Amino acid sequence: MGSHRRGGPPVADTARLPRVEPEPSPQSPSEARSEARSEAPPEARTGKGRDRYFDTLRAVALVRVVTYHTFGWAWAGMVLPSMGIMFALAGTLMAKSLERPAPKVIRSRIRRLLPPFWFWGFFVVVAMLIHGWMPGWQIVYWVVPLGDPPGNAWGEQAWEILWYLRTYLWFVLLSPLLLKVFRLAPVAVLVLSLAPIVVLQFLWEPPDDRFGVALLDLATYLFCWILGFAHRDGVLERLKPFAVVVLSLAAIGYGGWYAFTHQAETGSYDLDDIPYAQAFWSAGFVTLLMYAKARLGIDFAWLARFGRLDRIVRIFNARAVTIYLWHELALILAIPLIDQFWNVPAFETYLPLESQWFMFCVGWILIGVFILLCGWVEDVAAKSKPRLLP
Repeated sequence: MGSHRRGGPPVADTARLPRVEPEPSPQSPSEARSEARSEAPPEARTGKGRDRYFDTLRAVALVRVVTYHTFGWAWAGMVLPSMGIMFALAGTLMAKSLERPAPKVIRSRIRRLLPPFWFWGFFVVVAMLIHGWMPGWQIVYWVVPLGDPPGNAWGEQAWEILWYLRTYLWFVLLSPLLLKVFRLAPVAVLVLSLAPIVVLQFLWEPPDDRFGVALLDLATYLFCWILGFAHRDGVLERLKPFAVVVLSLAAIGYGGWYAFTHQAETGSYDLDDIPYAQAFWSAGFVTLLMYAKARLGIDFAWLARFGRLDRIVRIFNARAVTIYLWHELALILAIPLIDQFWNVPAFETYLPLESQWFMFCVGWILIGVFILLCGWVEDVAAKSKPRLLP
């Protein structure tokens, strides 16, 4: 799930992620309920008919996000471009949802997304106000994040991840138009969806403001979102394996080459700091993942034989928004908590209190606490009965 301009611990390609409730359609009630469970940004599926391959990709992407934000490894985005994966999966489910009337789908997605954001944002905004933040009119972006919500330096590590929420929301709003254009010439539109990032890199530099930053993020991940359309419409499975593999590897190679040869501009080859390289690396990498699903029919059905692991994957998908929003706060709170451990001689002696791996473990424990305390908001947003765990 990445951010290419944030301060503090690098913000990864991370994952924000709403489910869509059944709405009047030609579907049977049972089919509608199944589809409703399958949609949430990151579109979590938690019942029968789950696609365990996609569920696993989403869960691993979330783990990678938390790992990156803990350790800041520049190579993490190359091992797994989490945000590219998340946008592709969301694009697939958005194309499926748009088989129903677009206004209803968009309202449903927004309703699924905003309550968890408001609940989380209340605590962040109040904390920043206590620490001297003086908001202006831009505080409206804390209501509907069509632009990056403002904040002060004290809370930056918490709110800087909201770029993904803003980008996801814009993709949802644009999807009815994007899907119509895509279906006019699917393969051509998919390839040309990389054109905007080329334009922004070489022909026109966007302004350094909310508009420019939002435009850059949309251009960076447009291909991945359209790739989701291609998977849903069966376009990918009709493509020749040789062409897909060669072009995907070429995109990965080009993105990697650009990242390593332009380190002087950012001080790192981290893809999150180089949107142009991110766009091509994610395009090639995610295409291979989606094509493997479309062409080979990979379904990870074997996961059902491992009850506990399958349960964890299910929880990650059903609570994806909660995990994404609260994981940075969990990592922030892990530091003063570990500081208190030094006051206990046994902990000081036997626990690796200075290790980032220990902070990583404590962070996940706190994420678990937030899932239990705050995850129910996703159920309320979905008009479902609130549960501690799905």
